[in-house]
Amino acid sequence: MIRVRCLRGGSRGAESAHFLGALIGRAVAGWVQKTFQSTQAAAAAAATTAKSSCVADDDHKDQATDALAKECPVCSYNEWDPLEEVIVGRPENACVPPFTMEVKANTYEKYWPFYQQYGGQRFPKEHISKAVAEIEEMCNVLRGEGVVVKHPEIINWSENYNTPDFKSTGMYAAMPRDILLVVGNEIIEAPMAWRARFFEYRAYRPLIKDYFLRGAKWTTAPKPQMSDELYNMEYPISSVEDRHKLAAEGKFVTTEFEPCFDAADFMRAGKDIFAQRSQVTNFMGIEWMRRHLAPTYNVHTLSFKDPNPMHIDATFNIIGPGLVLSNPDRPCHQIEIFKNAGWTIISPPTPLISDDHPLWMSSKWLSMNVLMLDEKRVMVEKNETNIHKMFEKLGIATIKVNIRNANSLGGGFHCWTCDIRRRGTLQSYFN
Repeated sequence: MIRVRCLRGGSRGAESAHFLGALIGRAVAGWVQKTFQSTQAAAAAAATTAKSSCVADDDHKDQATDALAKECPVCSYNEWDPLEEVIVGRPENACVPPFTMEVKANTYEKYWPFYQQYGGQRFPKEHISKAVAEIEEMCNVLRGEGVVVKHPEIINWSENYNTPDFKSTGMYAAMPRDILLVVGNEIIEAPMAWRARFFEYRAYRPLIKDYFLRGAKWTTAPKPQMSDELYNMEYPISSVEDRHKLAAEGKFVTTEFEPCFDAADFMRAGKDIFAQRSQVTNFMGIEWMRRHLAPTYNVHTLSFKDPNPMHIDATFNIIGPGLVLSNPDRPCHQIEIFKNAGWTIISPPTPLISDDHPLWMSSKWLSMNVLMLDEKRVMVEKNETNIHKMFEKLGIATIKVNIRNANSLGGGFHCWTCDIRRRGTLQSYFN
């Protein structure tokens, strides 16, 4: 156990020590330790010569981050600094993914007949029309709060495509948080883990190229083959009970054949970034991110009592320095680390969404999947009145928007967005 101390009010501290999640199996843990130790020195040496294209003086870190915030179009270090520019996804042309093993492992059995019937086809037209209207209103509200809004391209996701390893149709460009991670002045394209999302990056390339031409760094993680070797094709799942048992044993539908991860399995808090091993993010993917971001950033692995881990932001959502929403149904196995640091752990109230509302790719806990506009403003679902009261008690003003139909596609406000620019500097919130 490491001892950590919360640094409130933007004060600086030393970088946290590395720690790994409790669910890493012995074989994988040994591999991670050996390979990380062998590359740590090289990464540190290489970092001493690295220079940012967006800063004028790397010899002075404070000046560097200040210059970065002023000159680079991309700059974001955490989830709560004042939001200035954001990418918001598009529901248009969204398609139901084919009912493959990785999709089955990430969805609830009540919706399996829906996937079996409509896989490869577009989501219900009336539902998508409502989602489009909701997201348009959400964007209007963001603009009214002074935030610049960008969108990915509209693409026909129903087209079939082949690679040497698989065949599929596409899905959507609705959730930029799933595919893009902004760390400082760098945009990282996630490799993804669903075959239906293999070409999702294409919708974002015009935006990313523009940011790159204006000074941002642009990194694409290794693209997985997504051959059968990446998946446990005999993953034994037929009920929630099966999910609980397999998750407790650290067994997932994705293997360690090659690195894979969704960006939404990473949560940023300055120099410390928290990740989870999930159905779509494997340990190789987390290790790739750890090496890529070292030595400036520390990537830590968390684990949760979650029968269906996929994306961390409806389970563990950091909303301010020393302040985190922790899902009471999915307790964090490493929560003492945050408590010992003096962090405030908030258990959000039970969601109010009705049982008959379709949530084809998510749980009701999208209620805590909120978007912080700054430390004192949060965008939250209009109908979740209980969580409004929770934020009000914390002294955080709620900006209420209804996106119930957009929720059905698998995301809340955090999922539907990727913050490109927040006004702030790189800091450490652990010591």
